[in-house]
Amino acid sequence: MTIRELNLSETLQEGLEAMRFEKATPIQEQAIPIIQKNKDLIACAQTGTGKTAAYLIPVLDKMVRNGIKGETNVLVLVPTRELAVQVDQSVEALSYFIDVGSVAVFGGGDGVEFERQRRGMENGAEVVVATPGRLISMLKVAPKGKYFSKLQHLILDEADRMLDMGFHQDIMTIISFLPEQRQNLLFSATMPNNIRKLAKDIMHEPEEITLSIAKPAEKIAQFAYGVHPEQKDALLDHLLKEKDFRSIIIFCSTKSATNALGRRMMRKGYSVESFSSDIEQDERERIMLDFKNRKLNMLVGTDILARGIDVDGIELVVNYDLPSDADDYVHRVGRTARAEREGTAITFVEQKDHRKFARIYEVTDKGISIMPLPESLGEGPTIHLDAPRSSNNKRPFNNKRRKPRPNNKGGKR
Repeated sequence: MTIRELNLSETLQEGLEAMRFEKATPIQEQAIPIIQKNKDLIACAQTGTGKTAAYLIPVLDKMVRNGIKGETNVLVLVPTRELAVQVDQSVEALSYFIDVGSVAVFGGGDGVEFERQRRGMENGAEVVVATPGRLISMLKVAPKGKYFSKLQHLILDEADRMLDMGFHQDIMTIISFLPEQRQNLLFSATMPNNIRKLAKDIMHEPEEITLSIAKPAEKIAQFAYGVHPEQKDALLDHLLKEKDFRSIIIFCSTKSATNALGRRMMRKGYSVESFSSDIEQDERERIMLDFKNRKLNMLVGTDILARGIDVDGIELVVNYDLPSDADDYVHRVGRTARAEREGTAITFVEQKDHRKFARIYEVTDKGISIMPLPESLGEGPTIHLDAPRSSNNKRPFNNKRRKPRPNNKGGKR
């Protein structure tokens, strides 16, 4: 479906066309008409499918048609400040021709940042994008109804992540400050039972959309290598030499591992920064801007990079350390192959991680190819799976390595 077929207001349409926004993704095609009809919605779709635009486009369209100006009409709750900044930037881009203001409200800044956010809400930004904790801090020191008396739309983005982070009570507290008559939109990559319960508590006869729950995008080529810890660095060097990737994210499990690997890759000559929760907000924003502008070609980070980071053209994701569960795997590898592009995801699997990796392997419909280590690295641990290996035998790179031997050195056939 083309964007023209969604019957948007002309001014919004002009802005989208100026952004070369021409074709709706499946989640946009299904969600936008439902939101335009003012129905509550539960939408479940994998990361990287265009969920942000799926809810922003129709609510911006309704604001244009209804002449909303100078009052907060939309509240978007998100789990992290990175996602708050990203959604705020998306509002700014999508509303370029329609003069809609937004403010991102999140913790971690200094008093100047807090005051800037407060003024944005005081001045009636039409869209507020907020993390629950900081928003509650503002609401509790203001008269009830001060900010959201005219609110018409509540959007929960990455609702599963918010509940995993323990924000359920915070969400309900915030809702107590909102008008009862409003449209509720819940977007999530997964649909666990706690999401169902939350939807039942706050929504009225919601429509539902479900697209490929908790599975990586089809255009991600996924590979895994069985490795001993001491083989990881050499394998990473080998893979990066085999193909010239212009934009790379490497995930580690801890902040100390992230910093150590970041320093190592810098010594190897890569344009790289480490990214973790220890970094101040201003520094995070600088790093992300440099990464988007290709001043950096590599980020090494913790799972804080797995959500709310929307950068076009990331070609490679490496799980240097295995993620804790399948949902985190999906979000990590979902940083690549966004907007129907192609991408590569490579996972290092230590022997202690085999059971955890087997669960990830099943969730991905056995779509991860188990690869042999290069001969120069010796043998790695065989990855033991409860299911046969995927028939997807593609290699991640065009190279002349030997074919896997029948005795299965380095990986299960």
